[in-house]
Amino acid sequence: MDRIRTHKDLQVYQSAFQVALEIYQISKSFPPEEKYSLTDQIRRSSRSVCSNTAEAFRKKRYPKSFIAKLSDSEGEAAETQVWLDFSLAFNYIDNEKHALLYDKYDHILSQLVIMINSPEKWCH
Repeated sequence: MDRIRTHKDLQVYQSAFQVALEIYQISKSFPPEEKYSLTDQIRRSSRSVCSNTAEAFRKKRYPKSFIAKLSDSEGEAAETQVWLDFSLAFNYIDNEKHALLYDKYDHILSQLVIMINSPEKWCH
């Protein structure tokens, strides 16, 4: 395994960043009346997974802060899944796109939980 020097080297960050870009693209097709609600919310929560993960990485000297920021990332990832559910329910995305994105967030959540449960592997 290559040495992890910055948050950008974390697989969970890379995955979260890529799926946030996907969400941005698909949300462009959401109706204008969703601009300040669903569109804004799903974009914010998906981006927050990345930003909170970056903050956690910078706080790895402080295990409790590291875990707290990763927990924030976990919450934002779960929130994004809720917005994906609404997007499907309103027929803004199809079943296939929903399943694909939802699964990506399940994987991201798994990675975050592993880090939260084993902070000693990351903190120093």
